[in-house]
Amino acid sequence: MSIVLFLQQVDVAEKIKTAPDSSYQLGVLIGSFIPFIVLVGIAYWMYNRAKKRDKNGF
Repeated sequence: MSIVLFLQQVDVAEKIKTAPDSSYQLGVLIGSFIPFIVLVGIAYWMYNRAKKRDKNGF
C-alpha cells in the first residue's frame, strides 16, 4: 500500500515549471485542489447528516 502512495505523489511545482503553456498550469492547479474540495464536501455532508440525526433524537 505504501508503494502505491509513494508512486502517486505528484510534485506540482515541478509540473508547473515544465508546463508547455498557461492553460496546462491552470489545469494542474485545479487538479491538485479537486481532492481537497471533494473531501471538504464529504465532511460537510457527514456533519450535516449527523446534525439532523441529533436534532431528530435518533
